[in-house]
Amino acid sequence: MWWTGRTGRGRWAAGRGGRGPARTAVRPPAKRRGVELALLVGAVLISVCGYLVVGLARSQAVPAGALRYAAGLGGLALLAHLVVRFGAPHADPLLLPTAVLLNGLGLVLIFRLDLETRDDQAAPAQLVWSAVGVTLFIAVVAVLRDHRVLARYAYGCAGLALALMVVPILFPAVNGARIWIRAAGFSLQPGEFAKVLITVFFAAYLAANREALAHTGKEVWRLRLPAGRVLGPVVAIWLVSVGVLVLERDLGTSLLFFGVFVVVLYVATGRTGWIAVGVLLAAAGAAAVGTLEPHVHGRVQDWLAPFAGIAAGRGPGQLAQSLFAFAAGGTFGTGLGQGHSSLIGFARKSDFILATVGEELGLAGLSALFVLYALLAACGYRAALGLRDPFGSLLAVGLAALPALQVFVIAGGVMGLIPLTGMAMPFLAQGGSSVVTNWIIVALLVRISDRARGPQGDEDARPLRAAPDAVGAPR
Repeated sequence: MWWTGRTGRGRWAAGRGGRGPARTAVRPPAKRRGVELALLVGAVLISVCGYLVVGLARSQAVPAGALRYAAGLGGLALLAHLVVRFGAPHADPLLLPTAVLLNGLGLVLIFRLDLETRDDQAAPAQLVWSAVGVTLFIAVVAVLRDHRVLARYAYGCAGLALALMVVPILFPAVNGARIWIRAAGFSLQPGEFAKVLITVFFAAYLAANREALAHTGKEVWRLRLPAGRVLGPVVAIWLVSVGVLVLERDLGTSLLFFGVFVVVLYVATGRTGWIAVGVLLAAAGAAAVGTLEPHVHGRVQDWLAPFAGIAAGRGPGQLAQSLFAFAAGGTFGTGLGQGHSSLIGFARKSDFILATVGEELGLAGLSALFVLYALLAACGYRAALGLRDPFGSLLAVGLAALPALQVFVIAGGVMGLIPLTGMAMPFLAQGGSSVVTNWIIVALLVRISDRARGPQGDEDARPLRAAPDAVGAPR
């Protein structure tokens, strides 16, 4: 049975759209934005201090670009805050500061790793991509006044997502995967944008068909399987997207799509059996691909025997060096700029940037970083609970699950818990497509949370007038 509520605000809607008690008094928007501004100042100061510490540790001098970095990050944070203050005054005050702090720490870590590769400087380009991401954040918050409008274009989002995933097949593989579009020195990873579009489609379709998914179909082993005509379209699009990603050898994004699909399906139906089915199918698919696909099989072998290269006299591989870095970091780390990240290899600025955190900030720094990601996901889930419309709730859950699942997959791979997948750590790792997409996700969560926490949330019980191409129950 579908239910939503407003956490901590005196309203719970039980049953199918029932209305609860009247809402109690809430904190005025001005106070929320004041809290947000104070947290933003703290996030920028922490990031700038980290930048200075790296420079002092490496050259005993203040880095030459410190002022430019502080002005750039502070200016972006202030612009984003002003747009939220006037465009989404009821939004969760933790979302924007958390994103700014993660982005700022990512710039610090990339600058620190640039010191090991003088001929490959990534921090200036990452700052530019961060500016592009904040610009799109501002555009989404300013232009998208009601998140429910996205439900009208669900099938269009699905088609565009599939097109974005197909295009990289036409380009040469990079590090064994066909996930990049490279032309004239410019590179783009379309799959990063596709994951947001696919999430919109999943949320819209499952919200429109939640009753049929939960209460119709055949029951097999205590699990009610929905009718094929109901679940068929969304499963077909998911299978096509996963198939394309397998052809591109982008199994990390494939696993991410599958995880978001299972999470949103579980929330839409309320049936825990889907979690078990999802885990079993993911394990079966991973075992099959890991056995048949040579590139993935090699990663599985590295995961099963990370120190085999040392025993064979070839020296430690990336995973072994990553495990050594975590061990060297201990509880409090060696200190920013005082580790040996250059030993990890070419992926130290992307996949293995988390190993630099573990070595130089230790277990304490890693724990703080994971808390920030958990806080970002929690804000999304809280917004989902505060909404009355099913689409908004499912969209918030799906968007919050994207970075959460991505962090789990990346951290598990770098720490040797699961095979490596080659994905980028949200906000932290080098990658323009990744940081831009994550800022779009935060913008959508800001818009959704503003709707959930503001007085206009009372209108959510009345759905928007359906457009001709809106998602609806199949006939």
